[in-house]
Amino acid sequence: MRLTTRSRYGTRLVLDIALNQDKGWVNTTDIARRQKISQKYIEKLITGLRRSGLLDSKRGPFGGHKLAKPATDITVGDVVRALEEKVMITHCAEGEPICGECSLAGECVTQFVWIEAGNVLMQTLDGYRLSDLISRQG
Repeated sequence: MRLTTRSRYGTRLVLDIALNQDKGWVNTTDIARRQKISQKYIEKLITGLRRSGLLDSKRGPFGGHKLAKPATDITVGDVVRALEEKVMITHCAEGEPICGECSLAGECVTQFVWIEAGNVLMQTLDGYRLSDLISRQG
């Protein structure tokens, strides 16, 4: 699986909010400037993160964004799941016993390898909490 910019930028975005929310609601203009990500792209990412319950938002001139739960309760895996359409490394690892994607669909003895590799990737991402990244900021 190749993680898209949605996951990488989304993780930076959530981390930025975590680091700056103690001063109040964090606005997208400030995030865009600090992270060097377009404000339009940030707004797209925020939609997915809010829908997944990771962020809260407030409209208006004093509005912005905050974490919806403590940094200790948000993992990098949560961010990836919120922003990526699929989190498995191949089509055949997406849970269906017969994927229909290759010439050996239903007979392939390697399918378990791709399923396990995807699971290990997500377990690794779930092992990093936002609070861990905050403590690395130094």
